[in-house]
Amino acid sequence: MKTSKTAKILALLAKGMTVNKVAEKVGTSPNYVYYVKWNAAKKAGKKPAKKKVKKWNAPIQLDLLNAAIQKEVDADLTASETARTEVAKVFDEVEHPYHYTAGGIETIDYIEAKGLGYNLGNVVKYVSRAYLKNAEVDSDIKDLEKAQWYLRREIDTLRKSL
Repeated sequence: MKTSKTAKILALLAKGMTVNKVAEKVGTSPNYVYYVKWNAAKKAGKKPAKKKVKKWNAPIQLDLLNAAIQKEVDADLTASETARTEVAKVFDEVEHPYHYTAGGIETIDYIEAKGLGYNLGNVVKYVSRAYLKNAEVDSDIKDLEKAQWYLRREIDTLRKSL
């Protein structure tokens, strides 16, 4: 019986191997191992441990992700459909994260369709992702406080123009 990459990763992590050693043994990136670990904790109903994340550099990260996908395609791996779906999910978390697509329309599409400026666009962004991005009340409060800050700034700008 063939074991999925996800199952191999979880089994090696259960044995106490480090993320980097698991990634090397399975032939994947440490980021993917962290993703599998986080997703398993989430499915088990546990609060996933927060990973210390380096500052996001979108062009470089997307290039690395595209290179990883291209390497898999070029090597003509016989990965299972499940593994390909997992790669697609990781990519969707960058291009179309759930906290911006919930409700059937992406937040940025709504902001652009309504012609909202920077301040009001951020109000919509932070309000729309509150309660969706993390399962932490502190994070929700911060999102709502940021929305409030941008709304106050927009109101102050309008008052100055009177």
